Amino acid sequence: MLKKYFFTPFLLFFVTVANSFAQSQTYLSLYKDQLPYFQELITGGQYGEAPRNHEGDPYYLDRTFGEGTLSINRIKYTEVPLLYDEYADLVVTFHPIHRQKILINPDKIEEFQLKDGSLFRKYSGNDSYGHNRNGFYRVESDGKIKVLKKYYKSKDPIKEVGPYTHSYEESSDFFYWYDGAFVLIRKKKQAIKSLGLSKREVKKNFRGKSLYFSMDKERYILELAKLRESSSDTFNGFVE
Repeated sequence: MLKKYFFTPFLLFFVTVANSFAQSQTYLSLYKDQLPYFQELITGGQYGEAPRNHEGDPYYLDRTFGEGTLSINRIKYTEVPLLYDEYADLVVTFHPIHRQKILINPDKIEEFQLKDGSLFRKYSGNDSYGHNRNGFYRVESDGKIKVLKKYYKSKDPIKEVGPYTHSYEESSDFFYWYDGAFVLIRKKKQAIKSLGLSKREVKKNFRGKSLYFSMDKERYILELAKLRESSSDTFNGFVE
Protein backbone atom coordinates (compact mmCIF):
# COMPACT_ATOMS: atom_id res chain seq x y z
CA MET A 1 0.00 0.00 0.00
CA LEU A 2 2.85 2.42 0.81
CA LYS A 3 4.47 1.71 -2.50
CA LYS A 4 1.23 2.56 -4.31
CA TYR A 5 0.97 6.01 -2.75
CA PHE A 6 4.68 6.65 -3.07
CA PHE A 7 4.60 6.18 -6.85
CA THR A 8 1.40 8.15 -7.50
CA PRO A 9 3.01 11.60 -7.97
CA PHE A 10 5.65 10.11 -10.27
CA LEU A 11 2.97 8.51 -12.41
CA LEU A 12 1.07 11.79 -12.70
CA PHE A 13 4.29 13.54 -13.69
CA PHE A 14 4.98 10.96 -16.37
CA VAL A 15 1.51 11.13 -17.88
CA THR A 16 1.64 14.93 -17.99
CA VAL A 17 4.99 14.97 -19.76
CA ALA A 18 4.17 12.07 -22.09
CA ASN A 19 0.95 13.67 -23.30
CA SER A 20 2.93 16.64 -24.61
CA PHE A 21 4.87 14.42 -27.01
CA ALA A 22 3.77 13.56 -30.55
CA GLN A 23 1.86 10.31 -31.07
CA SER A 24 4.83 8.74 -32.82
CA GLN A 25 7.14 9.34 -29.84
CA THR A 26 8.31 6.18 -28.09
CA TYR A 27 7.51 6.73 -24.43
CA LEU A 28 9.42 3.83 -22.94
CA SER A 29 12.75 5.63 -22.58
CA LEU A 30 11.06 8.56 -20.83
CA TYR A 31 9.14 6.19 -18.63
CA LYS A 32 12.35 4.40 -17.67
CA ASP A 33 13.99 7.71 -16.77
CA GLN A 34 11.16 8.59 -14.40
CA LEU A 35 10.24 5.12 -13.14
CA PRO A 36 12.80 2.50 -14.14
CA TYR A 37 10.46 -0.42 -13.44
CA PHE A 38 7.00 0.67 -14.46
CA GLN A 39 5.67 -2.85 -13.83
CA GLU A 40 5.32 -1.93 -10.14
CA LEU A 41 2.60 0.55 -11.04
CA ILE A 42 0.44 -1.92 -12.90
CA THR A 43 1.23 -5.22 -11.29
CA GLY A 44 -1.48 -7.68 -10.48
CA GLY A 45 0.89 -9.55 -8.15
CA GLN A 46 3.55 -12.17 -8.56
CA TYR A 47 2.80 -14.78 -11.20
CA GLY A 48 2.36 -18.35 -10.01
CA GLU A 49 4.13 -20.89 -12.20
CA ALA A 50 2.26 -23.93 -13.48
CA PRO A 51 2.73 -27.09 -11.38
CA ARG A 52 5.69 -29.23 -12.42
CA ASN A 53 3.44 -32.26 -12.81
CA HIS A 54 1.55 -30.59 -15.67
CA GLU A 55 2.63 -31.48 -19.19
CA GLY A 56 3.09 -28.55 -21.54
CA ASP A 57 2.54 -24.93 -20.58
CA PRO A 58 -0.32 -22.41 -20.37
CA TYR A 59 1.25 -19.89 -22.77
CA TYR A 60 0.50 -18.67 -26.26
CA LEU A 61 3.37 -19.63 -28.59
CA ASP A 62 5.91 -20.76 -25.97
CA ARG A 63 7.26 -20.11 -22.48
CA THR A 64 10.03 -17.72 -23.61
CA PHE A 65 9.70 -13.97 -23.06
CA GLY A 66 9.87 -11.81 -26.15
CA GLU A 67 9.82 -8.06 -26.69
CA GLY A 68 6.32 -6.82 -27.29
CA THR A 69 4.22 -3.69 -27.03
CA LEU A 70 1.68 -2.76 -24.40
CA SER A 71 -1.07 -0.11 -24.53
CA ILE A 72 -2.32 1.36 -21.26
CA ASN A 73 -4.30 4.60 -20.91
CA ARG A 74 -3.84 5.24 -24.65
CA ILE A 75 -0.06 5.21 -24.26
CA LYS A 76 1.91 2.59 -26.15
CA TYR A 77 5.01 1.11 -24.54
CA THR A 78 7.55 -0.73 -26.68
CA GLU A 79 10.28 -3.26 -25.87
CA VAL A 80 8.29 -4.76 -23.02
CA PRO A 81 9.06 -8.41 -22.11
CA LEU A 82 5.72 -10.22 -22.41
CA LEU A 83 4.11 -13.62 -22.14
CA TYR A 84 0.42 -14.39 -22.59
CA ASP A 85 -1.10 -17.06 -20.34
CA GLU A 86 -3.99 -18.51 -22.35
CA TYR A 87 -5.27 -20.67 -19.52
CA ALA A 88 -5.78 -17.75 -17.11
CA ASP A 89 -6.18 -15.08 -19.83
CA LEU A 90 -3.45 -12.98 -18.20
CA VAL A 91 -0.46 -10.99 -19.45
CA VAL A 92 2.85 -11.61 -17.73
CA THR A 93 6.03 -9.51 -17.67
CA PHE A 94 9.42 -9.80 -16.00
CA HIS A 95 10.75 -7.82 -13.04
CA PRO A 96 14.40 -7.03 -13.79
CA ILE A 97 15.47 -6.54 -10.18
CA HIS A 98 13.78 -9.43 -8.43
CA ARG A 99 13.98 -11.65 -11.53
CA GLN A 100 10.37 -12.72 -11.12
CA LYS A 101 7.42 -13.13 -13.44
CA ILE A 102 4.74 -10.67 -12.45
CA LEU A 103 1.19 -10.11 -13.62
CA ILE A 104 0.03 -6.95 -15.33
CA ASN A 105 -3.36 -5.92 -14.03
CA PRO A 106 -5.76 -6.99 -16.83
CA ASP A 107 -8.14 -4.14 -16.02
CA LYS A 108 -5.51 -1.64 -17.14
CA ILE A 109 -4.54 -3.27 -20.44
CA GLU A 110 -6.16 -2.03 -23.67
CA GLU A 111 -4.13 -4.13 -26.08
CA PHE A 112 -0.79 -5.88 -26.44
CA GLN A 113 1.32 -7.26 -29.25
CA LEU A 114 3.60 -10.26 -28.85
CA LYS A 115 6.95 -11.11 -30.40
CA ASP A 116 5.37 -12.86 -33.41
CA GLY A 117 3.32 -9.77 -34.25
CA SER A 118 0.01 -11.14 -32.92
CA LEU A 119 -2.19 -8.29 -31.73
CA PHE A 120 -4.52 -8.95 -28.79
CA ARG A 121 -7.14 -6.43 -27.72
CA LYS A 122 -9.51 -6.29 -24.78
CA TYR A 123 -13.22 -6.38 -25.64
CA SER A 124 -16.16 -6.17 -23.28
CA GLY A 125 -19.71 -7.39 -23.77
CA ASN A 126 -19.12 -11.11 -24.25
CA ASP A 127 -19.70 -12.25 -20.67
CA SER A 128 -22.03 -15.10 -21.67
CA TYR A 129 -19.15 -16.80 -23.50
CA GLY A 130 -17.60 -19.37 -21.17
CA HIS A 131 -13.99 -18.64 -22.13
CA ASN A 132 -14.23 -14.86 -22.10
CA ARG A 133 -12.39 -14.44 -18.76
CA ASN A 134 -10.53 -11.10 -19.02
CA GLY A 135 -11.70 -10.45 -22.57
CA PHE A 136 -8.46 -10.65 -24.58
CA TYR A 137 -8.97 -11.62 -28.24
CA ARG A 138 -6.49 -11.82 -31.09
CA VAL A 139 -7.45 -9.40 -33.85
CA GLU A 140 -7.47 -11.25 -37.16
CA SER A 141 -9.08 -8.45 -39.16
CA ASP A 142 -9.42 -4.89 -37.89
CA GLY A 143 -12.03 -3.52 -40.27
CA LYS A 144 -15.50 -2.19 -39.54
CA ILE A 145 -16.60 -5.79 -39.01
CA LYS A 146 -13.80 -7.27 -36.97
CA VAL A 147 -12.74 -10.91 -36.98
CA LEU A 148 -11.55 -12.01 -33.55
CA LYS A 149 -10.00 -15.26 -32.40
CA LYS A 150 -10.15 -16.40 -28.80
CA TYR A 151 -7.35 -18.70 -27.72
CA TYR A 152 -7.80 -20.68 -24.54
CA LYS A 153 -6.22 -23.69 -22.88
CA SER A 154 -7.73 -26.34 -20.66
CA LYS A 155 -6.09 -28.76 -18.25
CA ASP A 156 -7.01 -32.32 -19.07
CA PRO A 157 -6.25 -35.20 -16.68
CA ILE A 158 -3.75 -37.84 -17.83
CA LYS A 159 -4.98 -41.36 -17.14
CA GLU A 160 -1.65 -43.14 -17.60
CA VAL A 161 0.64 -43.51 -14.60
CA GLY A 162 3.69 -41.27 -14.95
CA PRO A 163 5.29 -37.99 -13.91
CA TYR A 164 2.38 -35.88 -15.23
CA THR A 165 -1.16 -35.65 -13.87
CA HIS A 166 -2.57 -33.10 -16.34
CA SER A 167 -1.77 -31.72 -19.78
CA TYR A 168 -2.53 -28.35 -21.35
CA GLU A 169 -4.67 -28.50 -24.48
CA GLU A 170 -5.18 -25.48 -26.72
CA SER A 171 -8.45 -24.58 -28.42
CA SER A 172 -9.83 -21.51 -30.16
CA ASP A 173 -13.06 -19.91 -31.34
CA PHE A 174 -13.81 -17.27 -33.97
CA PHE A 175 -16.07 -14.26 -33.60
CA TYR A 176 -17.42 -11.47 -35.71
CA TRP A 177 -17.58 -8.18 -33.80
CA TYR A 178 -19.40 -5.01 -34.69
CA ASP A 179 -20.38 -2.02 -32.56
CA GLY A 180 -20.05 -3.94 -29.28
CA ALA A 181 -21.88 -7.09 -30.46
CA PHE A 182 -20.29 -10.54 -30.79
CA VAL A 183 -21.26 -13.47 -33.00
CA LEU A 184 -19.62 -16.81 -32.24
CA ILE A 185 -19.02 -18.60 -35.55
CA ARG A 186 -19.55 -22.36 -35.43
CA LYS A 187 -21.00 -23.15 -38.87
CA LYS A 188 -20.74 -21.80 -42.41
CA LYS A 189 -24.48 -21.19 -42.70
CA GLN A 190 -24.45 -19.20 -39.47
CA ALA A 191 -21.51 -17.07 -40.60
CA ILE A 192 -23.20 -16.19 -43.89
CA LYS A 193 -26.54 -15.41 -42.28
CA SER A 194 -25.10 -13.28 -39.47
CA LEU A 195 -23.54 -10.90 -42.02
CA GLY A 196 -26.77 -10.62 -44.00
CA LEU A 197 -25.22 -12.25 -47.07
CA SER A 198 -27.08 -14.44 -49.54
CA LYS A 199 -25.93 -17.90 -50.58
CA ARG A 200 -25.89 -16.73 -54.18
CA GLU A 201 -23.48 -13.85 -53.70
CA VAL A 202 -21.23 -15.97 -51.47
CA LYS A 203 -21.11 -18.76 -54.05
CA LYS A 204 -20.27 -16.23 -56.76
CA ASN A 205 -17.50 -14.66 -54.69
CA PHE A 206 -15.91 -18.02 -53.78
CA ARG A 207 -16.07 -19.46 -57.30
CA GLY A 208 -12.62 -20.64 -58.37
CA LYS A 209 -10.95 -19.94 -55.01
CA SER A 210 -10.94 -23.54 -53.70
CA LEU A 211 -11.75 -22.21 -50.23
CA TYR A 212 -13.99 -24.27 -47.96
CA PHE A 213 -15.24 -23.66 -44.42
CA SER A 214 -14.50 -27.22 -43.31
CA MET A 215 -10.91 -27.11 -44.57
CA ASP A 216 -9.80 -23.56 -43.75
CA LYS A 217 -12.24 -22.03 -41.33
CA GLU A 218 -10.15 -18.97 -40.56
CA ARG A 219 -9.61 -17.90 -44.18
CA TYR A 220 -13.26 -18.55 -45.00
CA ILE A 221 -14.48 -16.37 -42.12
CA LEU A 222 -12.05 -13.60 -43.10
CA GLU A 223 -13.15 -13.73 -46.72
CA LEU A 224 -16.82 -13.43 -45.73
CA ALA A 225 -16.08 -10.33 -43.65
CA LYS A 226 -14.15 -8.84 -46.57
CA LEU A 227 -17.06 -9.58 -48.91
CA ARG A 228 -19.59 -7.93 -46.59
CA GLU A 229 -17.48 -4.82 -46.16
CA SER A 230 -17.09 -4.49 -49.93
CA SER A 231 -20.86 -4.59 -50.39
CA SER A 232 -22.65 -1.41 -51.40
CA ASP A 233 -25.37 -2.12 -48.83
CA THR A 234 -24.91 -0.43 -45.47
CA PHE A 235 -24.16 -2.83 -42.63
CA ASN A 236 -26.25 -1.96 -39.56
CA GLY A 237 -25.70 -5.04 -37.40
CA PHE A 238 -25.78 -8.79 -37.30
CA VAL A 239 -28.75 -10.84 -38.43
CA GLU A 240 -29.99 -13.39 -35.89
